Amino acid sequence: MPKLRSAKKTLRNRIKATERNRAIRSRMRTAIKRVHSASDKATAETALQNAISVVDKTARKGILHKNTAARYKSRLHRFVQIMA
Repeated sequence: MPKLRSAKKTLRNRIKATERNRAIRSRMRTAIKRVHSASDKATAETALQNAISVVDKTARKGILHKNTAARYKSRLHRFVQIMA
C-alpha cells in the first residue's frame, strides 16, 4: 500500500481509469463479436458500421493505439467483404 498522500491519490485514480478502460474495451470486443456472429451480409454490414465507430472511439480515448484500431477495422471490413 502507498504511504504518501499523492501515491494514494494516484492509486485511486488508476483504479478508476482501469475500470473505465475495461468497460470501454469490453464494449469494443462485443461489437467485434457481433460482426463475426452475423448471419447474413446485411446484418454484418450494420454491425460493421457500429463496430468501426466503437473501435474509433476506443482509439481516440487512448485505450488502443491508432494502428491497432486500423488493423481491427481492416480485418473486420475484409471479413464482411468475403461473406457470401
